[in-house]
Amino acid sequence: MTVYFIGAGPGDPELLTKKAERVIGECPVCLYAGSLVPPEVVGCAPDGAKVMDTAPMTLDETHAEIVAAHQRGQDVARVHSGDPSLYGAIAEQIRRLRADGIAYEIIPGVPAYAAAAAALGQELTVPELAQSIVLTRVSMKSTAMPAGETLENFARTGATLAIHLGVRNLREIERQLAPYYGADCPVVVAYRVGWPDQTIIRGTLSDIHAKVRAEKITRTALILVGPVLGDIRDFTDSALYDPAVPHVLRPKASKK
Repeated sequence: MTVYFIGAGPGDPELLTKKAERVIGECPVCLYAGSLVPPEVVGCAPDGAKVMDTAPMTLDETHAEIVAAHQRGQDVARVHSGDPSLYGAIAEQIRRLRADGIAYEIIPGVPAYAAAAAALGQELTVPELAQSIVLTRVSMKSTAMPAGETLENFARTGATLAIHLGVRNLREIERQLAPYYGADCPVVVAYRVGWPDQTIIRGTLSDIHAKVRAEKITRTALILVGPVLGDIRDFTDSALYDPAVPHVLRPKASKK
């Protein structure tokens, strides 16, 4: 018996990996985070499978379902949004599985920041403008952040920020980031990326709060901050395809 932690991606069932779809389709027990994963994503569960939305359940309750399945010799699909390695709350589940001697496997999924970039139709790393992405969150009512992992510290790098769990704290995000990025720095709030009601809101650090408030968005949104999100056209081409720059797969520079 194995518990499969499966990344469901951002919400679009077609963004499930082939492996994820196959495993969900083979497991007689499927536990999915219904507050973040649409039922359609687990619609490929086999007929007669026990499919449960874990949104109203506690860790003890979900683990009890896994233990019961283990005693029956049944594999479990534990389906999380995005990629389970990022804010997937799987570490505490794995700790319990190890204590009980229950085998597990992790199947990665499409992370929200990647799906948001696809929805925007752009690259998040542009030569000489942005080469790093910081995936982070704000504390709010969730677990406190480690002392050194502050927005100000990340902002000092000038990297593109992908901020989770912060859409209700945009005023504070603006206050902390504006001194480093400027009030006119582009911001994108991506709401329920991959869902039928997906909404993309563009603005700046100075006006994004008002725009998001007008749309009445209070949860399930990713915040992207950085100059790369603007209408950037004057940038250097990547050296990867530059005919004048040889590399191991193209050892000789091409003549122009």
